[in-house]
Amino acid sequence: MNQPIPFNTGRPSDAARHDLTEIMQKVAHGDKQSFSTLYDALAPMVFGIVVKVVRDRAQSEEVAQEVMIDLWRQAARYQPDAGSVTTWAATIAHRRAVDRVRSAQAASDREQAQAAREHTTAFDEVSEQVETRLESEQVRRCLRGLTELQRQAVTLAYYRGLTYREVAEALRTPLPTIKTRMRDGLIRLRDCMGVTT
Repeated sequence: MNQPIPFNTGRPSDAARHDLTEIMQKVAHGDKQSFSTLYDALAPMVFGIVVKVVRDRAQSEEVAQEVMIDLWRQAARYQPDAGSVTTWAATIAHRRAVDRVRSAQAASDREQAQAAREHTTAFDEVSEQVETRLESEQVRRCLRGLTELQRQAVTLAYYRGLTYREVAEALRTPLPTIKTRMRDGLIRLRDCMGVTT
């Protein structure tokens, strides 16, 4: 059943002289010899249709083999009054070839979309890192504009997570003074950073 497809058939095979409808009926009943005859008669035509659509010889060979296997498996579904065996085989071959092209295109589209997502993700990450770095630079510059007590209080509260009371204890400064210095320092930071309320 998995015979190589004969591509260079210069003369009509003996099978071409048989009545393909009768052969197909025998194939439908599992007759392997009849399938071999059918294969010899149709494989070159099937390959010719497939290669015109798929355009890649190796893939066309695979698709043509799949079509011939379909003919074996679906032989019982063949309806002589719907058209000739050749037309039926040609229709299956064309559909299979188109499916392969669409599948290959979908895979290519997925790969391109994935590459675009990876590129965008990488760009977004770099962009975010640059933005964060620029913001950090601006915060450091603005912190340098505060008084020493304001800078220490803000750093302890916002970078180390201390409460106002813990900042007051760490700096050995009265709590009301720390609150005032932090409020004034945060206002100056806001203005320096250009944050609007």
